Amino acid sequence: MAGVLDPQLKRALAERVRYYNELGIYDFYRREPAIADPSTRRDAELYESPSIQPEQRDLMTPRSKAAIAVPVEENIFEVAIPNAESGVADPVQALRLIREDLGDCTRCRLSKQGRKQIVFGVGNPNADLMFIGEAPGADEDQQGEPFVGRAGQLLNNMIKAMGLRREDVYIANIIKCRPPGNRTPERDECETCSPFLMRQIAAIKPKAIVALGAVAAKTLLAINAPMSEFRGRWFDFRGTELAVTYHPAFLLRDPRQKKETWKDLQMVMKELGLTIPAKGVD
Repeated sequence: MAGVLDPQLKRALAERVRYYNELGIYDFYRREPAIADPSTRRDAELYESPSIQPEQRDLMTPRSKAAIAVPVEENIFEVAIPNAESGVADPVQALRLIREDLGDCTRCRLSKQGRKQIVFGVGNPNADLMFIGEAPGADEDQQGEPFVGRAGQLLNNMIKAMGLRREDVYIANIIKCRPPGNRTPERDECETCSPFLMRQIAAIKPKAIVALGAVAAKTLLAINAPMSEFRGRWFDFRGTELAVTYHPAFLLRDPRQKKETWKDLQMVMKELGLTIPAKGVD
């Protein structure tokens, strides 16, 4: 008889399956246990036989026992259900449904490590351009909106230099809770939270995405590479063009890289058909 999964484990599996679905992976394969040799296979068959007694099973070798499949619940992937916003054409309504599904999220440890509130995202639901950063900082955690501190002011200047307003674009982060001390998000935190970002991207359908910094780039593209390999080129992200540039917080520490960032933004402007002004980022 198949074993019953613990509800918490089943929920974790559900989140993982949904995460892979968001990445475009829908096919899963169950790996059968490896049988080392015919004698081991025979032991396995005997172990599963209804006629064998419990005391006889105790005498079997560990190698034989290791070859025996442990029954699991067969329909654990039933949780790969459509998202709440599936079939909703209006991005405003879709984003609202995603936010409701996110709720007062407690899916990872960050919910218990001092975050004040969830920072979902802000901007034009019909935006052609989307900026994605790493994680909220102290100011963002306080106000509930991404990029509102010093780095946010610089991002506003970057957007203005492109001939756009903050209200014209959509801004979000890989994770939606502030890590303690503004530390770099852990991989499992990104894996837990990023599916909601993927759903936001799918609802907005931007023409171009700008990943701000290495963490955003590595998470979105699943590529472990230095910034020098990310910058200056386009990546295909689910049919959307994605470019990578420096995070505004990094530019505050090293203003010399503003010229390089301006080159990246000009590449984005050209893709979107925007007029490129002579003046760069202040």
